[in-house]
Amino acid sequence: MKSLFLGDVVGRAGRDVVIENVPTLREELSLDLVVVNGENAAGGFGITAEICKAFYAAGVDIVTGGNHSWDQQQVVGYIDSDTRLLRPLNIAPDAPGRGAQVYALAGRQVMVINLQGQVFMEPNDNPFRAVDRALEGVRLGATVQFILVDFHAEATSEKMAMGHFLDGRVSAVFGSHQQVPTADAMVLSGGTAYQTDAGMCGDYDSVIGMDKAVPLNRFTGRVIKARMTPALGAATLCGVVVETDDTTGLATAVAPVRIGGRLAPTMPS
Repeated sequence: MKSLFLGDVVGRAGRDVVIENVPTLREELSLDLVVVNGENAAGGFGITAEICKAFYAAGVDIVTGGNHSWDQQQVVGYIDSDTRLLRPLNIAPDAPGRGAQVYALAGRQVMVINLQGQVFMEPNDNPFRAVDRALEGVRLGATVQFILVDFHAEATSEKMAMGHFLDGRVSAVFGSHQQVPTADAMVLSGGTAYQTDAGMCGDYDSVIGMDKAVPLNRFTGRVIKARMTPALGAATLCGVVVETDDTTGLATAVAPVRIGGRLAPTMPS
């Protein structure tokens, strides 16, 4: 099985590069699954039903979230009806939506889990305990053929710890939220594919996808009462491709993907 995970989509530039490239990538790479983190897709803050539907029409299978999942008020009334839109598993237990789901895709049982970190993030349930509960009764290579975890977290140490915690138990652990692609795509010793952060789909002539003016003013100490807005230049699509064995569900290869914009391009060989 071959799957693609795309990091945080930031604003219109990010949406456009995803919608433009996913159909071609599905064909050229013979992808069975495409998962996209969409929590910054609506003007840099949250996601809407309309954006989800545009992603699905382009060939995205599952959309994950993070700490901005609820920034668009309409999603609160929508997420229960859309099983393909996930939010972090380890937030308030009475929150609408779901943080883990098993899907029948490409003739396989596929599980996607969305987690949120605790370090430098708002308080939430322990993600390590939450993912343990989600995996109770789930056997990789038996009850499901593939398990992908999107760990939306700030600290690289917490992400690395999660990768090792789940090594051999899931197919892939990919980080999101930091919005800068890390250079550590690898298969861990137990067979789980890992990358600390997949990067963002957005304009890299920016501060993590946002127009530079407001964050620069804030960092230099000027008092500016202005909302950050996404940068609108040429975007780079950033993500990770993983190949897995259907018998074991473990990774056989993992490689970064970058297309367009300012970053050096790369594609799996």
